[in-house]
Amino acid sequence: MFNKYGAYGAIHALIAVVLGAFGAHALKDRLTDDMLNVFETGVRYHMYHAIGLFLLALAAERIGQGKGIRWAARLMHIGIFLFSGSLYALSLSDIKPLGIITPFGGLAFIVAWAVAAYSIWKAKSS
Repeated sequence: MFNKYGAYGAIHALIAVVLGAFGAHALKDRLTDDMLNVFETGVRYHMYHAIGLFLLALAAERIGQGKGIRWAARLMHIGIFLFSGSLYALSLSDIKPLGIITPFGGLAFIVAWAVAAYSIWKAKSS
């Protein structure tokens, strides 16, 4: 089951690279500097957490596919959609209320890393 999270990580990394290139080339002259920065923040966190998903998949191979690691991966996946997705939508549409969604993605990232740390620590201690 956990191989899919490694694949999700790789797919998300691919998407982050494509969106980063899209932002650098196609959006550079179409967005304000502020909105381009918002888009680039989405890409940056997208890539960080794509790598995080991939690392969680590797960790699961080493320490087992416990519930904690599985939940950390799910939360990272959800966080990418909520955090980065809302930033992409906000920057491209300039619909300010979309920014309300972003903190929920950030919270998902924070909880994912906390759950990952706890799960890895617990596995090492056993």
